[in-house]
Amino acid sequence: MPITLLAGGTGFIGTRLADMLLQQGHVVRLLTRQPKGAGQFAWDVEKGTIDRKALEGVDYVVNLAGAGIADKRWTEARKREIVDSRVKSTHMLAEAVKQSGHQPQAWVSASAIGYYGNSGEQKMHETDAPVDRSFMVDCCEQWEQAVDEIAALGIRTVKLRLGVVLEKGGGALDEFVKPLRFGLGTYFGNGQAWYSWIHRDDVCRAFIWALETPDVDGVFNLVAPYPIRNKALVKAIAHARRRPAVFLPVPSFALRLLFGEMSATILNSNLIASEKIEQAGFIFQYPDTDKALESIFQK
Repeated sequence: MPITLLAGGTGFIGTRLADMLLQQGHVVRLLTRQPKGAGQFAWDVEKGTIDRKALEGVDYVVNLAGAGIADKRWTEARKREIVDSRVKSTHMLAEAVKQSGHQPQAWVSASAIGYYGNSGEQKMHETDAPVDRSFMVDCCEQWEQAVDEIAALGIRTVKLRLGVVLEKGGGALDEFVKPLRFGLGTYFGNGQAWYSWIHRDDVCRAFIWALETPDVDGVFNLVAPYPIRNKALVKAIAHARRRPAVFLPVPSFALRLLFGEMSATILNSNLIASEKIEQAGFIFQYPDTDKALESIFQK
């Protein structure tokens, strides 16, 4: 059975990925600040400490570690934390691998479509350069450059640029649902921003596919084939919940006043291409929002 080391395995994506890896016959080791049982190993990115036993005989490494992008207002200190939690964790794991004398077969790291900046109506492919120099662009560039250290060791390395992840229990979807509980469907600005999204199960399936497919390496956009505009997404969520709603805009200026620079996470428009990962052989279980949302709300 393959042994997979999972950093960031207790979060919104990591918990589901750990379950799916186990279902696929992997032995899963979790790196966590507070290990609570068998298969869990201590690490602390801020202190630079890691239990070296976690790396013994590991076949695959997945790094999902990173402070939540939209959990807190972006002060300068918070921005440093967002970047450092990603970059330092990668440096730390790379150094631990070097010192272990054992190389995993593959390493798969999360990244984000924030790499492209506010790209508006322009469809962005993996080879396209960012359109601006905003914070998320800088964060993703540093994040991915750190992962390049792994590739330099001769390890097959995959970087997956995640879109807006949809599932109950966390992420963007919970924020959309909150006003809908009161019969209000709120969209942002004129509602025309493109949201390139992906169902959480497809995220996890793609990570497993990247680990287990020997000829896959490099950068891939991890977004469903059919992006949707912000207002249409809110309407689709209301429809999937089968409850009536009145749809109202939240002005862009109000969001900027409320959230400051962090408002970019909901106001930016990102029309992101999924062709590369599909051509490489990954098949989406939830390619469109209707199918994805139906599965989420009608479980």
